[in-house]
Amino acid sequence: MGVEEQRAGKFYVERDVLDELCLDQVARRRTPSTTPPLKDRVKDSLRCSMPKLKRSVLSTLPVLSWLPRYSVRDNGLGDLISGISVGIMHLPQGMAYALLASVPPVFGLYTSFYPVLVYCILGTSRHISIGTFAVISIMIGSVTERLAPDSDFTFLNGTNGTGVLDVTARDAYRVQIAASTTVLSGLFQVLLGMVRFGFVVTYLSEPLVRGYTTGAATHVVISQLKYIFGIHPARFSGPLSQVYVNICRHLPETNIGTLVVSLVALVVLIVVKELNSCYEKKLPLPIPIELIVIVAATLISYYGNLNSQYDVAVVGEIPRGLKSPSLPDVSLWGTVVGDAFAVAIVGYAINISLGKTFGLKHGYKVDSNQELVALGLSNTVGGFFQCYSVTSSMSRSLIQESTGGRTQVAGVVSSVIVLITVLQLGSLFGELPKAVLSCIVFVNLKGMFKQYLDIPALWKSNTVDLLVWLVTLVCTILLNLDLGLAASIAFSLLTVIFRTQLPRYSILGQVPGTELYLDTDTYEEAKEIPGITIFRSSTTVYYTNAELYLDALQKKSGVDVGKLLTRKKKRDAKQKRKDKKEEKKAKKEAKKQIQAKPQFTPEQSNIQSLCQSKVNWAYEQQWTGLDLGSETGSHGDDAITQTSSTVGEETRGRSSDTHTIILDLSTASFVDTVTVIMLNNIFRDYREIDIDIYLAGCQVCVVEQLSRASFFSESIPKSRLFTTVHDAVLHSLQVQGASDVPIYECVPC
Repeated sequence: MGVEEQRAGKFYVERDVLDELCLDQVARRRTPSTTPPLKDRVKDSLRCSMPKLKRSVLSTLPVLSWLPRYSVRDNGLGDLISGISVGIMHLPQGMAYALLASVPPVFGLYTSFYPVLVYCILGTSRHISIGTFAVISIMIGSVTERLAPDSDFTFLNGTNGTGVLDVTARDAYRVQIAASTTVLSGLFQVLLGMVRFGFVVTYLSEPLVRGYTTGAATHVVISQLKYIFGIHPARFSGPLSQVYVNICRHLPETNIGTLVVSLVALVVLIVVKELNSCYEKKLPLPIPIELIVIVAATLISYYGNLNSQYDVAVVGEIPRGLKSPSLPDVSLWGTVVGDAFAVAIVGYAINISLGKTFGLKHGYKVDSNQELVALGLSNTVGGFFQCYSVTSSMSRSLIQESTGGRTQVAGVVSSVIVLITVLQLGSLFGELPKAVLSCIVFVNLKGMFKQYLDIPALWKSNTVDLLVWLVTLVCTILLNLDLGLAASIAFSLLTVIFRTQLPRYSILGQVPGTELYLDTDTYEEAKEIPGITIFRSSTTVYYTNAELYLDALQKKSGVDVGKLLTRKKKRDAKQKRKDKKEEKKAKKEAKKQIQAKPQFTPEQSNIQSLCQSKVNWAYEQQWTGLDLGSETGSHGDDAITQTSSTVGEETRGRSSDTHTIILDLSTASFVDTVTVIMLNNIFRDYREIDIDIYLAGCQVCVVEQLSRASFFSESIPKSRLFTTVHDAVLHSLQVQGASDVPIYECVPC
């Protein structure tokens, strides 16, 4: 059976009942510190000192904090091997993902060089690999193909009247669009980082990001099918574009040579990658099958004349050297502003999630705001060199970590590998079939499509997160990447609002022998204290659920305030009419007595007057006592016992003889104006039917907000607010004349 768990020890506490006023005295509440004026705060922020300057420089340029302490002996070999491994992966992925961005493959190599160097200087994560990524590439590709479709660069041949596509002009304009979008998205990221807006990524939950990347993978697959089959389908843009994809209609036009190349490349890539996964612990380095396939495919294509004999599409001429920097086309920013912002947010979300994962694993801090600035400057600088947007790649980052990379030096080494390729080896890949690059993209999507396994896992753990995942997937596929992201974020926020509007309301009972108060529906041993109702909501009460809170309070407590107030008003009106009738009757009797009054001596007259006044006083007290509750409004801490007939009539509107309701506000993190008004109304209405209301468990920030809203007054003093539910219960029982909490027999563990 195993060893029994050791039972926890016992503790005994004896203290006074603490309301908010007593707590301030016992705990010696600090006086709130006054915030310095804005002028002083601005002056202090502009004041410069050497320590402050050093902190600012090191936070802005993190490379200055780790590079002087870099140990070649400890980190040099690991960073070198890791950098070479990642650089080898950059080459095929850079060229393949360039096809997703609808730009020539060489620009994928540029994108794997410039931004990586910038991030090594400014980034705070030591293990992520910045560069091309499928999701960001397809987002850029959707912009370039929308603004520069093939139809805009097709003209009729004067000789035979056929349409001719000006590929050079089209590619040049698409590169310009991609660079302009990248610069704008980078500026968005830099500005957000400077205003410390790194928390914006918290609005992208993990189910949303995973559903979005899975939907984006679907876009990637559809966009690459034309290279796999060697067909040329028409492209549709805008919402529901994937519905109109007419791949099937063009399947009869499939290029057999291209299809054979694709199938062979896919089989080789999948088999070797699976071997890499199976023998991961035995292999010192994973087999660079992507680079091997590219080299082999290039040689076969070159010596087999696949392009000329079988019409297999190839990469084409790759120019040597680097491009000189150029200014982006600012006139395009108005058209691509929405796409650029979406790219900025998605790229940062992927980057920070990977960075923080590795940071937690290896025990260092990743600054979210600095990461936003670093990624933004990587995109901005890269955009001037005609690169497109970058973010971190899971596959390359895992290789960088597993092969011994410990610092950003590994990124510098990988950039050198890419630079050598661009300067000397790039032109050798001119005969590389595009179908091979598409196969590399397909194989690298394995991790994203494995995310479909989230569906059964989320079905078991959280159906709301599953709904967010599915809605995000559908919106991303049907509404394209930009509108799909916006719709997904909106839906995710709506689920949060709906969950706060539909909280769990509970009536709490005391666990015998303890000061614990738990939900009576969940725990059998939680017993309600007679006459006291303890009510709790599972979430913060604010304007969207304040009315629901009030309705649930009446339903759970069994006290119908409206009915009780109506009966009380009818009873008061009836009593008032009766008093007037008796008063008129008394006056008539007095007149009759005066008319039939015999003559008395002065001494006899005084005695008669004294007796009559005593009779009248007793008569008035008899009726005044019956209406005492309606005049005082609430017995509060000075409760007055009323006649049994009056109490019996009041309690007909509730399920039990409730004299106290305690509102447990321990789950509230703030109160707004609507909540304050609602609480005031609760105190007023329940006071009218002689039920005491107490608040319990309020956090300090909630108490301060109630004070600022002028909630506390003579009718609602701070003595109505208690530290715990147990304090409020003890106080209520003391007011009602009970000696202590009812004693229940303890249930053995």
